[in-house]
Parts: sequence; C-alpha cells; structure tokens
Amino acid sequence: MSVRVLPSLTVHAVRAVAVEVPLNFVLGTSRGALDRAPLVLIDLVTEEGIVGRSYLFGYVRAALPGIVGLLGEVERCVRGRPVDPGVLWPALATRFALIGVQGLVRMAIAGFDVAAWDALAIAAGEPLCRMLGAAPRPIPAYNSCGLGLTEDPGALAAEAERLLARGFGAVKLRLGHASLAQDMAALHAVRRRVGDGVRLMVDYNQALTREEAAARGRALDQEDIFWLEEPIRHDDYAGILALGKALKTPIQIGENFSLPTGMEAALEQARPAYVMPDLERIGGVSGWREAARLAAAASVPMSSHLFPEVSAHLLAATPTCHYLEYVDWADAVVQEPLVIENGHAITPARPGNGLSWDMGAVARYRID
Repeated sequence: MSVRVLPSLTVHAVRAVAVEVPLNFVLGTSRGALDRAPLVLIDLVTEEGIVGRSYLFGYVRAALPGIVGLLGEVERCVRGRPVDPGVLWPALATRFALIGVQGLVRMAIAGFDVAAWDALAIAAGEPLCRMLGAAPRPIPAYNSCGLGLTEDPGALAAEAERLLARGFGAVKLRLGHASLAQDMAALHAVRRRVGDGVRLMVDYNQALTREEAAARGRALDQEDIFWLEEPIRHDDYAGILALGKALKTPIQIGENFSLPTGMEAALEQARPAYVMPDLERIGGVSGWREAARLAAAASVPMSSHLFPEVSAHLLAATPTCHYLEYVDWADAVVQEPLVIENGHAITPARPGNGLSWDMGAVARYRID
C-alpha cells in the first residue's frame, strides 16, 4: 500500500459518543447471543475544520465507558499535534506502554487512527483507498448479519433466504451445537434452501477442543464448506497447524490478531489458509497496512472482520484481497450506508472513508 504526501492538519479535539443500536438479526454464537450492537462513534476534529470519523464495536455495553475514557486520554496526548499516524501511533503506544497496548487501549488507539486517516483523505479530496494507492472498486462480500446459532433448522433456512438479497453469493453460518448431529442438521437445512451455488462459511467462534474440531472438521470436509473459521482457541497455533494439515476445508483465523506482530506470529506458526484481521484489533488503518504487507509476502488471501464501511477501502488496496464480511450494524446511525450490489461492496468514491453520522439517530440510540 503506497501513500501520497499527507495533507497538513492539526488535532483540535477527539470526541466520542456511545450508542447501542438494535440488530436486524439476532446473532447467536457459541459464546453468546447478540441482539444489539454497542458502538462508540469517534470524531477527530482538526484546527482546519476537517472532521475525521470512525467507530468501534464494544462487544458488551459495559465496555463503552472504558473506551470513551481512554479516548479522552488519547485526546490529551495528541491535541495540538499534526495529524500524522506514523508519528502519533508510536507516541500513543509509548504513553500506554505501562498498561499495555492491548484490549480497550488498543481499540481506542485504533479508532483514533481510523479517524485520522479519514480526516487526511477528506483534506486531500480523495476516497481513503486512493490515499492508500488504490482505486475504488467492488469488493466481493459475504452476508454475516445473521445465521446465528439456533436449535431451529427451519428458522435458519428461512433466514438464509433473506440474507441472499442484493445478490449475495456467500453467507456465514455459526455452528457449535452440543453435538455434531445438530451442527449437520443446521448446515443441511441452510444448504437445501440456498442451493449448491452459494458459498457457505462456517464459524465455530473457538468452541471446540482439538479432538472435537478434528472430528467435526472431517464431517464438514464432505459438505463443500468454503472455510472453517476459528474451530479452536484462536491462539492455539500448533492446533490450527495440525488441523490445517488434517483437513481439506481451508482454515480461516484472524479476527483476534493483536496488532501486526500477532498476525506475523500466526502466519509463521499456524500457517492458516486464510486470514481476516479485525480493524480495531489489528491497529486501525496503520495496522491494516502492515497486515496486508505480511499477507502479501506469505501469499495468503486476506478478508476483513466487521467494519465493512472502512474495510471496503482497505481491501481495495490489499494485494491478496479475498472477502469483505458484511454486517449492517452501523446503518442505523450513518447517513449513507455501504452499498451492496450483486454481492459486492461498492467502495465509496466520496472523500474519506465514507462515514457520516445521522445525528437524529445518534440522539435516539445514545447512552450515557
């Protein structure tokens, strides 16, 4: 990813607002069910009047005050300084070194970094992907809004049909029932409804032991699954390596990579077929750029995890671009949601990353 000369901007303020928006599909996973998305909306206000935007997914509502508080500390560290992610990331990492650049700290810095890149792209009058050396283009996407873990295969089949609207040719199914038989019943119900032409990704959300993953993986090898995502603990690299050798279904990991160093270790030790970094865990746009370089060097296809609005730009500039994970969670609070046409995310051509808030909706869903 090449980058053009950065416009001259100065940080004035970093503002954060917590919201909780309802989901259009209840998303059941082996680790719990989601029916609402707790988000932190970030505005980076510059002295020049340009505002860069991003948002973070807090997973649980209780995490939002901590994220907002840490963004306040980020503001204290960067106020009055030039908007230069290459300088500000190391400065913030130094500020938080004693507590560690992990968890909520890492998320807060990543959210600021995304907003900084947005401000720079807006100031340059270019879409973010062009700032990163690429042109806007359609990105292959799979619908991940629904198909959560449930005991009702019939309901899953009906939901699968709804998820194929707008031409999606791929959807993700969460598995991890108490038995393999239940997993297969869910899978078969969805496959019967969507047909053989639709790609099915399967996600276990780290629910299985190595032994269970091998047994269920062998069964899935007979089902034409596009990838098997996080069947075991995300950092069990020896186990992932062994599964990759034993199974024919490609193994997908990556949403839990912590910064590019974490992805580098996984590529060396686990050797997954595919990777899918998460924007707020890999380190924002700056972290993604390094992750894309690592994936390209290893010739590993790279997809995104959540944050489809920004991820569309980043994947457009990723040499091994694979799939965008589409979720509509932020649609409730943005003015111009990401457009999906014929199963592809249409990378916005307007300046920046394309995020702008619907302030009426923000007020409606705001939490203190």
